[in-house]
Amino acid sequence: MGKFINTQNSFALGEISSEFFARSDIAAASRGLSKLENMDVLPGGGLRRRPGTIRLFETRPDAMIVPMLVSDDDNYMLILSTRRIEIYKDDKLVDDILTPWNSDEIRGVQYAQRFGTMIFTHPNHAPQILQKNPDGSFTLYDFEFSADANGNRLIPFIKFDDAANIKLTLTSHPNGNNFATITASTPFWTSANIGHRLMVGDRQWLITGVTSSTIVTAQTNAGHTLPNGPISDWRETAFSARRGWPTSITFHQDRLVFGGARDWPCGVWMSKVGDHKNFDVGTGLDDEAIFLTLLSSTRQQICTVASSDNLQILTTAGEWAISSKPLTPSTINIKQHTSVGSRSDRYLQPQKIEGSTAFVSKNDSEIRELVLDQIGETYDAVDLCALSKHIMKTPVDIAYHDRSCRLFVVMADGSMAVLTRIAATSVSAWAVYRTMGDFKSVAVMNGEVFVAVNRDIGTFVEKFSDSVPNDSGGYGFSFTASGMPIFASGHNPKKLRLTKISARLMDTKSLFFRMDGRMLRAPLPNNVHAPDSNGFTGDVSINLLGTATDTIQPLWTITSSEPLPATILSITAEGRYSI
Repeated sequence: MGKFINTQNSFALGEISSEFFARSDIAAASRGLSKLENMDVLPGGGLRRRPGTIRLFETRPDAMIVPMLVSDDDNYMLILSTRRIEIYKDDKLVDDILTPWNSDEIRGVQYAQRFGTMIFTHPNHAPQILQKNPDGSFTLYDFEFSADANGNRLIPFIKFDDAANIKLTLTSHPNGNNFATITASTPFWTSANIGHRLMVGDRQWLITGVTSSTIVTAQTNAGHTLPNGPISDWRETAFSARRGWPTSITFHQDRLVFGGARDWPCGVWMSKVGDHKNFDVGTGLDDEAIFLTLLSSTRQQICTVASSDNLQILTTAGEWAISSKPLTPSTINIKQHTSVGSRSDRYLQPQKIEGSTAFVSKNDSEIRELVLDQIGETYDAVDLCALSKHIMKTPVDIAYHDRSCRLFVVMADGSMAVLTRIAATSVSAWAVYRTMGDFKSVAVMNGEVFVAVNRDIGTFVEKFSDSVPNDSGGYGFSFTASGMPIFASGHNPKKLRLTKISARLMDTKSLFFRMDGRMLRAPLPNNVHAPDSNGFTGDVSINLLGTATDTIQPLWTITSSEPLPATILSITAEGRYSI
């Protein structure tokens, strides 16, 4: 039987999946943990009990938090829920607006903001503009494409696949020369075509009525000469009640970008520079609108678009980027870089982390990070969960807090995975937050982290704060950190006799060691509980006598359910082992 002294002075890799417990050859053995709950990893690699939360106001069970930053000192919190947006400023409701999105659609709503205007998209509804009015109120209204001097809408047109072989015949209509009866060669029209625009030859037509599945009435903006026979050269608006609306949205190089639509899922539409309602491609001048379709050997459905150094396009089958600078119709440089894929049924906004883009993969078990190579030409999709995949349990919301370098990911089971990632100190640590209730949404605004939480008495918007020890005014929580199974002389020991456990602490008022089913309080000085005390800083130890035969279990566990601060810088275990 040999002696061992095992000191862990860095927890920089956070909670590690059990499949790595036998890997003494990787950093996880010396800098990882088998469990990390309700604790944060510090830049230096230590551990600290997470902050509590302050309750702000009650909200709806399906609430989704969206920040709206009008200016440095004029910010709002939007609470999206079924059929409404509630707008808060300084935790007070300032407006309540009805929306078209039902309970099944709310999590698929995407958005982009520019100054005091936010635009929302969903493939089942026309884009919506939320605008702050001069009197401080807000208005939500349909996005409308601009029109030229002749009344033509500057909207994109497409030849859809199901209409490729249909020919149209235009005949005169009793209402006058601005109208026509349009007959399709095969049944095609539905009531959803009312208000739909067609481009027949070089003229726009607005459908005003549907007579049958083959006949509609349409109006144009000026007198016309009817063609002599059936026409195959015609197109429909890319977006409409029948064809669906844009799926995703962003601003890039002063262009408004729509990515994907219900009936054209692989299309990318970019507005004219500085004219965000003009999507007419015109003659291809440098500042005019751009339209392109992703082409690949596999079916691609665009999930979201993100503006970074390049325009990033995330699809169900991979990750694309347009690297052109400046972005013009004649200089499109687009390619698929990786083949991870994203979810299409839920909007999980890509997050900017130290110049890279983090996104949730299609398999719901990974957070990937798009990182350019050293020469800035090709993206890699780095797996940020490579050592901790067990933590990912169907993400439902995501937000990044740059001040603390933490990525917050809300899970479907009500927990929240938290990644602390600090490249300068080699910290990349996952932990799990739990509360007495279920986390439902997360957002970052004004340097603070906000959450929507379902509790036993209702759903509340809360914010994390170092000034409170509990959650939501009285809900307690415990923290736990467990070490990795020990390796001795490069082997997995069969038996252990742990004789001493020590901890180096900072500003700590409560800590327990869990050993062999027992809870042993760390011997802290009595004066740490004085009102003016910051807590104990220094080393504490407990002498033990026991044998552990199941050595794949954690060598040590620290915990506490008391609402008191705790910071652990290192843990040292001493004892004997046999191989």
